[in-house]
Amino acid sequence: MQVTYHLLSNVGNREINEDRIGSYERDGEYCFVLADGCGGHERGEVASRIVVNASIDLFKECGFDEFYMRNAFEIGQEQLLDRQRAEVKYDDYKTTMVLLCIKDDMINWGHVGDSRVYLFKGNKKISHTLDHSVPQVLVNIGEIEDKDIRNHPDRSRLLKAMGTEWERPAYEIAEPIEPEKGIAFLMATDGFWELIEDEEMVKCLKKSYDVHDWVRRMEKIIIKRGQGINMDNYSAIGIFIK
Repeated sequence: MQVTYHLLSNVGNREINEDRIGSYERDGEYCFVLADGCGGHERGEVASRIVVNASIDLFKECGFDEFYMRNAFEIGQEQLLDRQRAEVKYDDYKTTMVLLCIKDDMINWGHVGDSRVYLFKGNKKISHTLDHSVPQVLVNIGEIEDKDIRNHPDRSRLLKAMGTEWERPAYEIAEPIEPEKGIAFLMATDGFWELIEDEEMVKCLKKSYDVHDWVRRMEKIIIKRGQGINMDNYSAIGIFIK
């Protein structure tokens, strides 16, 4: 199994990049994490950095074992709540988070918020994570279609996020899959996936000669489509398994 990847994060037309991305390889195991801070007043930037660093630090310590995914979300959440309590800023320091790990016999991922993990196989989109947002609820009950989320007026209204008190875990962890040649993943903040259709992701994938080329092709579409608007930060991690 050969794993190649490309990380991208851009401030867009904003003053501060509240997105944070990270990766780490340990003994043939891989960890990728992406977060989109939504605390405002520069605290979103801090929130995304806290959860990404917490996930990477835990991976460095213990690797990808059966408890890692759950513990990464729980530790990041507790560190955010501790920061809120310390500064008495209970409405700030919030962020989305997506996490994906790979080892020889297993791939697993989890998410909270509206940052996504896309799975592609054989140059076809197989699935993507479902947002914890108001528009996603409308999709679930059949009022709008999935493609309508991108332009929905409430697309940024999150129902779950890191840094919000949980009565039960807000994150979702997927069923693990086995690594296969020809699998590709895209991890993306809403600033990225909102400006490119799923079909365009697939077209770029078919034309690309490696993972770097794939992400760059998608970024060109995003930059063109983002002209003339208050373009959000956009971040993505592309992953190929060969």
